[in-house]
Amino acid sequence: MKPTLVVLAAGMGSRYGGLKQVDPVGPSGEAILDYSVFDAVRGGFGKVVFIIRRDFEAEFREKVGRKYEGLVPVDYCYQDLGDLPSPYTLPEGRTKPWGTAHAVRAARGAVKEPFAVINADDFYGRDAFAKLGAFLSSVDPSSLHFAMAAYRLDLTLSENGSVARGVCRISSGGKLEGVVEMTKLVRAGDSAENREDEANPVKVPLDARVSMNCWGFTPRLFSELEERFPKFLAARGTEMKSEWYIPFVVDELIKEGKADCAVLPTDSSWFGVTYREDKPFVVGEIAKLVAAGEYPARLF
Repeated sequence: MKPTLVVLAAGMGSRYGGLKQVDPVGPSGEAILDYSVFDAVRGGFGKVVFIIRRDFEAEFREKVGRKYEGLVPVDYCYQDLGDLPSPYTLPEGRTKPWGTAHAVRAARGAVKEPFAVINADDFYGRDAFAKLGAFLSSVDPSSLHFAMAAYRLDLTLSENGSVARGVCRISSGGKLEGVVEMTKLVRAGDSAENREDEANPVKVPLDARVSMNCWGFTPRLFSELEERFPKFLAARGTEMKSEWYIPFVVDELIKEGKADCAVLPTDSSWFGVTYREDKPFVVGEIAKLVAAGEYPARLF
C-alpha cells in the first residue's frame, strides 16, 4: 500500500491575497506546492489529500488540484471551525483556526494508510520525500511509530528577519525526544541566536536539526487526535486564539511512552516565503536546482 501525502492548505489563502500557494516560483510558472507533489510521487506516494477551507474550494480545485490530474489521485478534506466533538460548540466570535492538529484531524475519514503531512507553501526537497516514502511504505499501519524529516537549522534561516523553528532533541538511537520552540532565530556569525530575550540571546549551532512540519504518521494518529481534542477544548477551547498543534500531540505521545518518532536527517534545503523579500531567493534556489538537473524545466 502506497502512503498518502496530506497537504495543509487551509490557512494559505489570505496572506498576500488570493491563493498564495499558486504564486509562480519555477521557470515555467510552477508553485512551491507543485514541487512537493512532484517529489512525493517520485518518492512513492500514491495519493494527495488537500486540507482546505470551503470558502476557496472552487478556486483551489481550478488553480491547484486540476494540475495533478493524470499524475496522482487527489482528494479534498475541509478544516471547518465548527468541526468539534460533542458537546463542544464554536465559541461566539471565534474566527481563528484551531491549529495544525485540528487540520490533520479533518482527514480522518479519507486517509486509511500511512501518510505524510506538509505545509502547502514550504519547499522540502526530494530527499525528504524519498526518506519519508521509504519509512511509510514499511511501517506497521497499526503501530504508533512515526517519523519526522529534520533539517539543518542553517538551511532554514531567512536573511530578511528572524524565524520561528522547533529545535529537536534527538536520542543516541535517532529518536525524537522533544522539540524546543524558538521564535526569534537569526544567523549570528558562525552560529545562530534565539533573541526572544534580546538581553540574553541563546546560541544555537547552525547544524542543529529542526522540525519544519514534515511528518510521517500511521492512521493510528487519528484515534489519538479524537481522544485528545476534547481535552484541549476543555482546557483552552474558550480562548479566542488558542491553537492545537501537531508537535504538541507528538510530544505528549512520546512523553507518555505510547509512540516513538524516528528522526530522518535530510540535507535538503528548506525554504518558503516567510517575508515578501524571500521570494527572489526562492526563485533563485529553484533555478539552481533545475540547472543542476534535480527538476525538469517544466514539471507537468
